[in-house]
Amino acid sequence: MNILLIEFNPFQPEHTPISLAYLSACAKASGFPTDLLNVGNNTPMSTAGFSRYLRDYRPQLIGFSAYQRNIFLVDGWAQLCKRLLPEATVLIGGPQATFMPTRALRDLSSIDLICRAEGEVALLELAHRLGEDKPLIDVPGWSGRGPEDILWNGPALAPCQDLDEYPSPYLDGTLDPAKMDEAILLASRGCPYKCAFCYTPRAFGKRIRYHSLDRVVEELKWIRRQGLQSFWFADPSFTFQADRIHGLFDALLREGLDMHIWLETRFDLVNEELLRQMKRVGVHTVAYGLESAAEHVRSRIGKPLDSDQVVRAIRMTQEAGVDVELFSQYGLPGETLEDAQGTLDFIRGNGVAVRGNTNAQQMQVYFGTQIQEEAKRFGIRPFEESFPDYLSRGSRYETEWMKTPEIEEMGRRWKAASADGGKHIVS
Repeated sequence: MNILLIEFNPFQPEHTPISLAYLSACAKASGFPTDLLNVGNNTPMSTAGFSRYLRDYRPQLIGFSAYQRNIFLVDGWAQLCKRLLPEATVLIGGPQATFMPTRALRDLSSIDLICRAEGEVALLELAHRLGEDKPLIDVPGWSGRGPEDILWNGPALAPCQDLDEYPSPYLDGTLDPAKMDEAILLASRGCPYKCAFCYTPRAFGKRIRYHSLDRVVEELKWIRRQGLQSFWFADPSFTFQADRIHGLFDALLREGLDMHIWLETRFDLVNEELLRQMKRVGVHTVAYGLESAAEHVRSRIGKPLDSDQVVRAIRMTQEAGVDVELFSQYGLPGETLEDAQGTLDFIRGNGVAVRGNTNAQQMQVYFGTQIQEEAKRFGIRPFEESFPDYLSRGSRYETEWMKTPEIEEMGRRWKAASADGGKHIVS
């Protein structure tokens, strides 16, 4: 049984499809032939070319990574898959899918299943069910459409507690560093915090699980031997366990690897010693989640960081010789236009360049977040009373504190302040 996994993001150049690569590595390790198709705006892929590929490879299971920004395109590609391979099972997983209502399948007629659990274990559960020719109904970790279009939700499916049980997509050859400008890695998964705009804590059970340090070092060494120097750690709170990170950096320094590393963490999870060690090991940028410079706004969204602590962390990072990026948003609950302008002023006033990930965007209201589920309590006023079930609210709202013209004005101010025209905006 052939499996095809597709990362379809035509709004930016190809990037390392790390999540699907983990799924592919697990499926191949369990004996399921798997191919990974990575499509960005620089990928030479036409509809005709994709059709030829499907006819040649003939996958029986086709999975798409779904996001708010690509769900319409995924739906279109799913329709093409069903026309060419009507017996194939088509599924979606990822940020847009995990908490999407099952009733959305009534509108997504070419999509058979929605992944509800961690992808590696869920894909294997489904693949074994298909391989044994068992009915696809009530499959653990999935929701789907059964006979006579009856919708079903399977039981929960627990993830692996030890991340090392998942094969490395680098060490098994799924990902080829020779084709990358930058390698994306995961040393951990999950987040224990309670930011109301973020789906990650709920998706990972409000806890963090880890790869062993030996596994992380082995991956870095192997990638570095292939000639790649640039690394991007996608962990939401990379330095959550300071002793562990000190141990990782000590090991990397002993190996003498020449690396350029980007990572993300929180203002309250760094100190001078750790930042100096980061610089020695090759960290060039640390990104922090500021969201807003106004304490009352941060408190309202579940991120009650002290402003003095924020400024101190920025200063320490800069003094260690490491660049700072600050993720920020506007249109947040409790935020006025003056508050939003204050965030832009704060960033520039602390010597942080408005470029790359520091470019702000309007807050996006996504499935699985407190703000989506309790919009009224957070002062969110959606533009439409009803909405397609496969779409979250995204940016289709105003707030009790900022009306649409003010939100749009803040977007113009950020773009005018940007050193790169606001070209890199994280969704």
